[in-house]
Amino acid sequence: MGVGGSKVSDTFDTTPDHPDKMANINEKNVYFGTDSLKKYFNPDCQPPLPLVELPEHLNPYYHDGVRIYAKMMTMHPANNVKSMPALNMLESSVQADKTNTIIEYSSGSTVISMSMIARVMHGVQDTRAFLSNKTSDAKLKLMQFFGLNITLFGGPSQPEPVDSRGGIQNARRMAMESEDIVNPNQYENDKNWQSHIRWTGPQIYKQLPEINVLCAGMGTSGTMTGLGTYFKSVKPSVTRLGVCTAAGDRVPGPRSFALMRPVEFPWKEAVDVIEEVGSSDSYTLSLQLCREGLVCGPSSGFNLQGLFQMVSKRKAAGTLSDLAGPDGLTHCVFLCCDLPYQYIEEYFQKLGTTQFPPIRNERLTKVDLHRYDEAWERDALEVLPEVYGSPRSLAETPLREITLKPQHRVIDLRKAADFEEWHLPESINLPLISAGPHTPSPFSDPTVLEAQWVELEQIFHDRLVSDLGSHHVVVVCYDGDTARVATSVLRARSIEADSVRGGYRALKIYGIGNDGPITADEKVKVPIATTVSVSAVTLD
Repeated sequence: MGVGGSKVSDTFDTTPDHPDKMANINEKNVYFGTDSLKKYFNPDCQPPLPLVELPEHLNPYYHDGVRIYAKMMTMHPANNVKSMPALNMLESSVQADKTNTIIEYSSGSTVISMSMIARVMHGVQDTRAFLSNKTSDAKLKLMQFFGLNITLFGGPSQPEPVDSRGGIQNARRMAMESEDIVNPNQYENDKNWQSHIRWTGPQIYKQLPEINVLCAGMGTSGTMTGLGTYFKSVKPSVTRLGVCTAAGDRVPGPRSFALMRPVEFPWKEAVDVIEEVGSSDSYTLSLQLCREGLVCGPSSGFNLQGLFQMVSKRKAAGTLSDLAGPDGLTHCVFLCCDLPYQYIEEYFQKLGTTQFPPIRNERLTKVDLHRYDEAWERDALEVLPEVYGSPRSLAETPLREITLKPQHRVIDLRKAADFEEWHLPESINLPLISAGPHTPSPFSDPTVLEAQWVELEQIFHDRLVSDLGSHHVVVVCYDGDTARVATSVLRARSIEADSVRGGYRALKIYGIGNDGPITADEKVKVPIATTVSVSAVTLD
């Protein structure tokens, strides 16, 4: 039955030979003109969304004559099955030059689709999401990403539509109190399920007239109600399978069978069989589909698992062949509803680490957290004249004749003994425990990088950073790599720091510092060295 008791056939012509709008398909999939985005979002201007048969290795019932197809609702521009209801509901509820705001209680896909479609199709910029305070942080950020104004509500994450305490009725009340606010209300709006009579059902039937089984999840029940109603009209032999969440479990989107009780859509007349599916199977199958190239979220794996369960029961009962068509095969379609990215954390929570390849050098996720810039790693002959102001090239000037420019500092990270033997003038020695002349590069050994980064974070404490604040700092080490890490740490603290590429080994190659070790008398005469304790360092 349709709205107001009318038959579906009175609202939409569902006869198989009806010359529907799909006859005008945009075969080249190109959208021109000032209304190109409107055409892009309009299913009547697009080729049908893909219908993809699962290969044999993903179909455990292939040799039983079962063929399984994924209807990729993810390929709509809004990337989810809720785009069809959003289009249909907004088309009939938004009033031009009057509607300024859309409000919907939704955990993600519906209201995100509405926000895009409201802008593209109707020029409405303000879409507001009412949703549960139990919504994941990833989903909240995704909605913020799409520009949604978010209001959270406590209580059940899937409130009953008629519960006056929940967000569904709050959204409804706000729309009733203001003429410029529209609440499409996916839970009570017949345009929700009728969108699948208008678009999704005809697409599937035109793509696969041999269809014998149709499978979709039950959330608002709009998808299954629309598809089940459509196929009851055009091909009554199709078995219509609705999938609900197993009691006490949770999969994003669908509801448990108990929560279907208050849903007012005519879903009972649109469904022949109900299967209940748990989250572990849903996430596992979704992960498998994604890795095989059918990128889809957990509710897609949920639908496929429901189909597997029904086929398995039929096979055990010896009635599987009753579903087959004239060709002897059973052609089954399940819906892939949305993408997996917003649920990534839940995949790891539900499935555990064994399903995922390990991360090598995972310890590096907690260290070396600041950015690098190749401009901060400088050649000695470029940066040292800036610091010392040599009248001639640095390689030709004895170090004893060089003095440090004001507002510049040179920090030497080598061991104290190596620093005492030879160093740049007026440099400050901050010897690292984790870095020696034979220590591997921190970029070749993650344990070295971890140790050096932690030590550098400790060395460059607030007092030292405060002393360096107005200075240009040049950092040197044995081979340049440790100084590169130090520069990253200093730059993160807003210090203008550079490292010497290649470190002291590069200086030796350039011939810098070959005037030999400094004598005791020279040390007294020229204050060119400072060795300090890391714990007590100050640059006053």
